[in-house]
Amino acid sequence: MSLSSITRRLPPAEATELRTSARHALAQVYRTADLVVLGLGVMIGAGIFSIAGQQAATTAGPGVILSFMIAGIACLLACLCYAELSSTMPRSGSAYTFAYVIFGEVWAWIIGWALILELQLAAAVVAKAWSQITVGAIGNFGVRVPYPDVVANVLVVVILVLLTGVVAVGARIGLRALWIMVSAKLLAIGAVIVVGAAHVDVANFGDFYAEPEPRTVAKATVLDVFFGQGQAFGWIGVFAAAPVIAFAYIGFDIVATAAEETVNPRAVVPKGMIRSLVIATVIYIAVAAVMVGMIPYTSISLDAPLSSAFQEVGEDWMVHVIDAGAVLGLTTVILVLIVGQTRVLFSMARDGLLPRPLGAISRAYHTPQRATLVIGAIAIVLAVFVPVLTMQELVVMGTLFAFLFVAAGVIVMRRTMPDLERGFRVPLSPVLPVASLIATLWLMVNLQTLTWAWFALWMAFGLLVYLVYGRRHSLLAADQRAPVPNSRGRHRR
Repeated sequence: MSLSSITRRLPPAEATELRTSARHALAQVYRTADLVVLGLGVMIGAGIFSIAGQQAATTAGPGVILSFMIAGIACLLACLCYAELSSTMPRSGSAYTFAYVIFGEVWAWIIGWALILELQLAAAVVAKAWSQITVGAIGNFGVRVPYPDVVANVLVVVILVLLTGVVAVGARIGLRALWIMVSAKLLAIGAVIVVGAAHVDVANFGDFYAEPEPRTVAKATVLDVFFGQGQAFGWIGVFAAAPVIAFAYIGFDIVATAAEETVNPRAVVPKGMIRSLVIATVIYIAVAAVMVGMIPYTSISLDAPLSSAFQEVGEDWMVHVIDAGAVLGLTTVILVLIVGQTRVLFSMARDGLLPRPLGAISRAYHTPQRATLVIGAIAIVLAVFVPVLTMQELVVMGTLFAFLFVAAGVIVMRRTMPDLERGFRVPLSPVLPVASLIATLWLMVNLQTLTWAWFALWMAFGLLVYLVYGRRHSLLAADQRAPVPNSRGRHRR
């Protein structure tokens, strides 16, 4: 790997001066409310109906409510860093583009490769979970589903083909579908909160911090390797549950990939990102409070926490509401994941680091259609033929890895590029970006050691791909080698 490929950086103008040529022909469709819906679409999935109960029963007890608050704060720190960089470089590549400008091409590739892992694998994982939940929901209506595994695989193909088509034919169509599904999902969640609140017994909150006890760990995390197995419940349990819960909030970063398609992105993208995370946090805390307030945490079912709780208080009909909310919740997650992955792949291909045809814009629909179809096809193969549900932590690892670079990017860019126009600034910098780095590292060491090993292999493979293809086809490198710039005096991209 040559020194030039490590040191060359994308000129800031390439990431800040948008829509000056045909390659910036993505249609502008998003406004603040749309980005909030985009964020809620990906952050609130089926997990909202299960994660609070599972963590209350196994780790934090009633203190799980505080765990949600702690996790929300940790994610908000990362969100603020994303908000500043996306308001400075409102480009569809998100963290990939930020790293290209601030750290250089190799680091941009590394981040882009991590984002590909996160978004592509996440789409397959969520699609697989969606199919299983849908089969279960049908069964809850008393309908016998023959060959459920086969039916689930068929449903995976159906949902991925449908949503890939929606994303391919236009952002406006996808946005309308997203508004409808997110609205319906929020109605289901609202019913859970309102009906559940009527059955809350304050006594179930008990001594908010249950007595600590040894925690059984099925697979060791990095933290366990260095400090031994921890405890459940008490303050230790409250903090131990926070990293698991933080994973539910992950997804706000995908809002940044919509920057090129947003009207007035410098102001709108930070607002949409921060507001969606705050709203999601409040909703999660409300559901958690209802969950632990309805029945004692020692009686919570791990398989279907919220459904079983409603059945226990005599509200059997709420099971169908929860099923509908879960199916809708995961549908919107898949849709937004495909949108985010498409934009990252499109940006990397546009820069020449991946095959250029993937960076082409459809003249009819103004979307990166080829990239979208490739992503949908790969997601189908992964979901049907690979045991993706065992790889969920890899999704989280890719996300957190990007979080580290974004937080560091805010600190570095404040020093190296202080004059760049910023639509939003992280307050108390560098204190809050450093706090984001620490919080992200805390989340990462709570991942399994096996996840770290698989992630290292994926990144090593990615570097090989860069050396074989990306480094040779980089348009930035070609521009730097060119003896004379084009007629406009800018890089030929």
